[in-house]
Amino acid sequence: MSEPLTPEARTAAPTEPRHKRTNLRTRLRGWVPYLFISPFFVIFLVFGLFPLLFSVYLSFHRWEPAAGLAAMNWVGFENYVYIVLNDDWFHKSLYNTGWMAIVSGVPQHLVALPLAFFLHMAFKRWRNAVVGAYFLPFITSSVAISLVFSTLFSRDYGVINASIAALHELPVFSWFLPAQNIDWGQPQYTKWMISFVVFWRYVGWNTVLYLSAMQTIPKDLFEAATMDGATRWQQFRHVVLPLLRPMIFFAVTLTIIGNLQLFEEPFILTGGTGGIDQAGKTAAMHMYATAFVDGDFGTASAVAWLLFMLIAAVTWLNNKLLGQKEDKA
Repeated sequence: MSEPLTPEARTAAPTEPRHKRTNLRTRLRGWVPYLFISPFFVIFLVFGLFPLLFSVYLSFHRWEPAAGLAAMNWVGFENYVYIVLNDDWFHKSLYNTGWMAIVSGVPQHLVALPLAFFLHMAFKRWRNAVVGAYFLPFITSSVAISLVFSTLFSRDYGVINASIAALHELPVFSWFLPAQNIDWGQPQYTKWMISFVVFWRYVGWNTVLYLSAMQTIPKDLFEAATMDGATRWQQFRHVVLPLLRPMIFFAVTLTIIGNLQLFEEPFILTGGTGGIDQAGKTAAMHMYATAFVDGDFGTASAVAWLLFMLIAAVTWLNNKLLGQKEDKA
């Protein structure tokens, strides 16, 4: 018969296997958090990072997707050179984009800033309801907005032309308003029509941004300015504007990025063609047409990255003009 185990032997015998099981369980437990967050990284890699890197690679090739990946032909910087030097439609679409970005973007902030100040000072109880009304166009579908304004700008039955005709009957407006209906699809009017729609949609968004920043300004500053005899205009100029500089920089940056990527409104208002003589065609629309109409995905990728570099350059310039400057010691 074998000798009985001592108490020390009984406690020491199962120690090694249990220790190994504990280490394995600890290791598995350490990987559990990564397992739960892995879907985000998988989706980001497949639908975010991979298309981004592939578009960079694609911009140096000439490729038609119908021919398969084997048909990709390396051309180097040929796509970029062609776009910059020889693509007249890209030049015109870039001009249209810049024109509409300025005409629709600058008035947004010139209207939103004083409007937000007025709402902040005049409305107390009903402020949220009024702000919600101004914010509503921003959350409304772009397709729905564009379709509604297509009807409003109709040449024969649109409300805009009917209003212009009614105002023309008044002597005050008869000297500069046309007597006949305006064909808003003509090249000289197309960009104005699109710019008005973009302005109408995003002015409420900027108003909400500025109003939220104004609500963080201490009331003591307004009370002190009032006691010193400052008017509302002086309070707006000397109290509100300096303190709103970070928010102005943020809002203008968003406007620059959004307006240089205009697609939905001009695409629907012009029927996807850019209008007569491509008067309403933006750079984003040109990129779309190059890829999905002409089938040249390499050139379209190059357009996308040139547009990205333009946005980055304008954003850098905006940072130099409106960004916060570090105080020198």
